[in-house]
Amino acid sequence: MSSSQAFHALAKASAVIPRVVAKETRSWSRALPSLEAKNNVSSSRPVVDPAHFEPLGSWTSDKQNASRRDNPFMMTWVPGKSRESVPNMTHGDGVYLYDDRGKQYLDWTSQAVCSNLGHSLPDAVIDAAAYQMKLLPYTYGGIGITEVRTRMNQLMAEILPGNIRPAVFPSSGAEANEAGIMMARRFTGRRKIISWYRSYHGATANAGAATGDYRRWFGSDDVPNFVKAFNPFPLFFHHGGSDATEEERVQSALNMLEEQILNEGPDNVASIMMESIVGAGGCLIMPPGYMQGIRAICDKYGILMHMDEVMVGFGRTGKLFGFQNYDGVMPDIITCAKGISGASLPLSMTACSQQILEYFDDKPLGWGSTYQAHPVAMAAAYESVKHILKEDIVGRVQNIAPLFAEGMQDLANRHPCIKQFRAIGLFGCFDVMDISGSNPKLQHEVSHDAFHKYREAFTENGLVGLHRYPHIHCAPPLIIKEHELLDGFNRLDRALSVLDDALGFYNASKDVSLVGQ
Repeated sequence: MSSSQAFHALAKASAVIPRVVAKETRSWSRALPSLEAKNNVSSSRPVVDPAHFEPLGSWTSDKQNASRRDNPFMMTWVPGKSRESVPNMTHGDGVYLYDDRGKQYLDWTSQAVCSNLGHSLPDAVIDAAAYQMKLLPYTYGGIGITEVRTRMNQLMAEILPGNIRPAVFPSSGAEANEAGIMMARRFTGRRKIISWYRSYHGATANAGAATGDYRRWFGSDDVPNFVKAFNPFPLFFHHGGSDATEEERVQSALNMLEEQILNEGPDNVASIMMESIVGAGGCLIMPPGYMQGIRAICDKYGILMHMDEVMVGFGRTGKLFGFQNYDGVMPDIITCAKGISGASLPLSMTACSQQILEYFDDKPLGWGSTYQAHPVAMAAAYESVKHILKEDIVGRVQNIAPLFAEGMQDLANRHPCIKQFRAIGLFGCFDVMDISGSNPKLQHEVSHDAFHKYREAFTENGLVGLHRYPHIHCAPPLIIKEHELLDGFNRLDRALSVLDDALGFYNASKDVSLVGQ
């Protein structure tokens, strides 16, 4: 058969094969679940408790407690039901707070180490907030710039050291750190952030991922490009070995950090982010040479140094900023909150070097917040910072710091449950140990009965404050007077006696004395 005949035979055979023509492409039918309808429309004005229209301060204790039972709310770092044991606070006076039963409490940690000016705010702070609220309560930062924003920006530029300049004014420390992280990544073009295990930087996505303590475990560990490192204060080993000198320990810690950077890839690391004085992790003051070494490592590899001053900024350590306790160290990024307004209204600040500030002149930062540079909050903070400067609050902290350190030393000597302490300015922390000399509570462990007894004694003796057991923080308002400071240590002394007993130290001493007989 010729090729022509073969072709025609094939064509004839193909003609009898039925063709399948695709129909129009259609989706599969699918029955949707039925809506379980809820009534979301009210045909009349909502009915609310008429007591809402009574003036603030008029609800009785019984009324408040009943409302809490009927309308429960969540807490944050503790279970919701713990709200039942939190007192109803009615007013404050200086370093003291008062509950609805008239009980007085000395604020031993300035709330969350933020009520630095106590609970009787300067009139200028109240008046400025009221003035701004009446004049212009709010304008979005990209739509209008208020006088107080311009004033506050200039004031910060004048008090920040070196070439550090204010950049943005968010609402919280976590937001300030978010802005700082974005700033570092955008400026360097790198992604990784190195921070310490013993640290806390906030509870938003990136700030939570930068956090090193247990609060990271609630959901921030899944955020990529955050690397944890050991600072010079690990719990169970010594950098350089147990016999190393302080200088050798510092050198070993810096060697360990640099090797970690090399393993992560120096060109991948945007910033090293750290608290200048570690706060919730135990008032950790970096040893001489360590911060200087980090600054040198950052310069070597083009990494930005991000200093979190949220807890200690604005005078807590006897310096305006905590990093000023380390000679020659100038960060690239600084984040502040808490003390900037004395907690009168939520405000924070992210500041950076002039070079970083100018980099963003022709490009967006890539971070924002509805309440960034809120005029009322800025008015309160503006007057708060002016009060700190005018009344020389930093000098006041320096003058009372020796008495504070003496009180810390006295309690450490008197109570066997205290392993050690650290103090700087009006910021201090005791480390508690159990009868065997061990750490009585690791982060993953539940607080035991001894701590609950101590906490009850703490409250019964008229103290109020944060608890980060086995750390016991001491951080009273910066306006505290000498007799009030001594009063606070006396109250804590009585509470620590309960902790000594609950941990078994008094029984142990009795057993030892019997053996001696």
